[in-house]
Amino acid sequence: MKKFRNLMFILFLALTSIASYAENIPKILIVLTSHSQLGDTGKRAGFWLSELTHPYYRFKAEGYLVDIASPLGGMAPMEPKSFDEPDEANQRFLQDAQLMAKVIRTLPLAKINPDNYKAVVFAGGSGPMWDFPGNEHINRVAASIYESKGIVSAICHGPAALIDIKLSNNEYLISGRKVTAITNEEEKDLNQMQILPFLLQDKLVERGAQHIPGKPWQENVVEDGRLITGQNPASAIKVAERIIKYIQAN
Repeated sequence: MKKFRNLMFILFLALTSIASYAENIPKILIVLTSHSQLGDTGKRAGFWLSELTHPYYRFKAEGYLVDIASPLGGMAPMEPKSFDEPDEANQRFLQDAQLMAKVIRTLPLAKINPDNYKAVVFAGGSGPMWDFPGNEHINRVAASIYESKGIVSAICHGPAALIDIKLSNNEYLISGRKVTAITNEEEKDLNQMQILPFLLQDKLVERGAQHIPGKPWQENVVEDGRLITGQNPASAIKVAERIIKYIQAN
């Protein structure tokens, strides 16, 4: 009996140690769109795969925990054109049952406790232009993470999430801040100028942000304190690296 009690005590200490270790592992939330239609074109929209896979695998390489959420929860629609160009991380996704399951069963934002996360990343694709702006739970989660000294980040069309986020002082998060996002020139390249509900570059400026464009389809990441944005899919890895750098320094 004494040996059994000793064994149970050792097991308790081990489980306590594991739980304590897990609490100290940075946890990051990646948010995907739930919107699957490209306006009235009859074409499909969704999230852009590399804007999920590139940050996700960088975070995992650092040992971070990553949750995937969406406005509605459940299956997140993927932009069909995501596979047009060969990409190592996207091919890895096709063999990654765990990540695929997270995309099929995304967590509904309404159930997300922002206190659990060091950073939130809003992935792009055309879908976010419809369901990210004005979403109460996007605004709640992002504002809470930011005001708890966490990072708010977005890529390409993902900054559509930022345009309505207000902090507790009732000011827009992006007011007076430097950001980047997909440019009007890039939207023109995609033939989406007349399809989208608004032009993201213009809306960010309208909200008081200073939009910093880079060359079309080239890496461009803008960091303004704990607000980190990337212009396009080519910027996704560097966005993740900037987030990692900040977490490691703090």
